Amino acid sequence: MIDVRRAADRYQGGDRDAGITTRHAFSFGSFYDPDNIRFGPVLACNEELLAPGSGFDEHPHSHTEIITWVVEGELTHEDSTGGHTGLVRPGDVQRLGAGSGARHVERNAAAVPLRFVQTWLAPLTAGGEPSYEVVRGLADGTPYEVPAAGAVLHVRRPGAGERIPVPAADRVYLHVVRGDLRLDGQELGPGDSARITGEKDLRITAGSPGELLIWELPL
Repeated sequence: MIDVRRAADRYQGGDRDAGITTRHAFSFGSFYDPDNIRFGPVLACNEELLAPGSGFDEHPHSHTEIITWVVEGELTHEDSTGGHTGLVRPGDVQRLGAGSGARHVERNAAAVPLRFVQTWLAPLTAGGEPSYEVVRGLADGTPYEVPAAGAVLHVRRPGAGERIPVPAADRVYLHVVRGDLRLDGQELGPGDSARITGEKDLRITAGSPGELLIWELPL
């Protein structure tokens, strides 16, 4: 089964007066839909746009693996898991494993807008010690494993006309960052996503140079 969700159907969140625009793919906060709570371990897939100088002040998380992919700009990160601070740039993958409890700050301290995609995953086992890591310059097609959630991320950047395979996993969550793509006869554009269950031998065809996040997920 392939369930395509359109960018225009995302829940509009954030705080525009504070320079924060958020578009949620799943129920989040006051945006509640009992039929759209999660897909496997995926609890959230948020598109975030932060104006220069704006951001999220220190706030808590628990029992969540938070994966951040910067699209444009530069994310300033601080957390309580050993006092990590740093910058996350396009091409970097950041993971915060909240464990039994962690706090962090996410801000745009640069003079240009910041755009990023953040995916929240439910761990296989709740609790544990918080953890943090950044992988710099993840190469196209290189898998990034999140063992705590039993998930694997593939970042793909196909050229125009290129065909790339969809992993033959029990569940696959696909998010289009940029470009025009075709999946099983359906056109996908920026912000669109697909929730794929029990499909084999699928391929994605790029109509233009693109970038997409593909998650292999357990049942």
